[in-house]
Amino acid sequence: MKKHNYSAGPCILPQEVFEKSAQAILDFNNSGLSILEISHRSKDFVAVMDEARALVLELLGLEGKGYQALFLAGGASLEFLMVPYNLMKVDGKAAYLDTGTWANSAIKEAKHFGETIVVASSKAENYNHIPKDYSIPSDASYFHCTSNNTIFGTQMKSFPTVNVPLVCDMSSDIFSRVLDFSKFDLIYAGAQKNMGPAGATLVVVKEEILGKTGRTIPSMLDYQQHISKESMYNTPPVFPIYASLLTLQWLKKLGGIAAIEKINEAKAALLYSEIDRNPLFKGVAATEDRSNMNPTFVLVNPEHEALFDSMWKAAGISGLAGHRSVGGYRASMYNALPIESVQVLVDVMKELENKI
Repeated sequence: MKKHNYSAGPCILPQEVFEKSAQAILDFNNSGLSILEISHRSKDFVAVMDEARALVLELLGLEGKGYQALFLAGGASLEFLMVPYNLMKVDGKAAYLDTGTWANSAIKEAKHFGETIVVASSKAENYNHIPKDYSIPSDASYFHCTSNNTIFGTQMKSFPTVNVPLVCDMSSDIFSRVLDFSKFDLIYAGAQKNMGPAGATLVVVKEEILGKTGRTIPSMLDYQQHISKESMYNTPPVFPIYASLLTLQWLKKLGGIAAIEKINEAKAALLYSEIDRNPLFKGVAATEDRSNMNPTFVLVNPEHEALFDSMWKAAGISGLAGHRSVGGYRASMYNALPIESVQVLVDVMKELENKI
């Protein structure tokens, strides 16, 4: 039976990425060697790294605009630390928008480096919406936000105009929708949502904002060091970067971010319309802040959960259970999830209504 993978991450990837990755594990570029065993300094892998970094900037529309793309290890969680290390001035301050678990984790790390101002938070309402009315101190070293909140199913639909560097954790919606990415001075994202397997983290940074903190940064945590070594300061996560390149190539061939955005909007419209129509279900997130990547919803009557769970599992659906912080269900619909899989879920929801 075909599986419909709604896992929140690591998550679904395009089938052709699996096939090409599998072949590369056996024999990469007809070299007689596996991608898992080649030197990261080899000509073949240097070409992978160069193309991946260039393709990131091309897809985001940031070519020739002073940005560098890096593939690093440590996950997005390490960036919670690296961002203030590289951007918060000594005796300075930084501003953060608290919209979920990962934003809150980023705030905790920033507090190690200086005054950390939470300009607004939706924590008291269990992060069911994105705060709208807040002001950002003009003397902040930067403003940090999280574009999409995987656990709670909310997504920023617009971003504030700021007079300080704008930093965004886009781990769960990078490459999923058209934005003016030049508004952002630093973007970071774990690969395991829309790019590749776990193990690599993408950082896109405007080079001119670096080197202004007045502090000494350990080499491994210094963006400038990684830029100077073209993402090869230490051994990079070779296989996740290769799989990410294949995913970026797939996206470009599809028509880029503009093309996938239309598909993602169609998937979201299909599922949310059923959540709103079906009297057995209700959405968790505020309607105006609903995420296209991670719709969250619950059954009005929890007594129906056992039956619904058995039905979606029988339909080949995987990874639909909600995070413990929210409960209910979370349908993570990243770029590679086909709309046919969303239709299967909607059909199960309708079938449940007919059974009750």
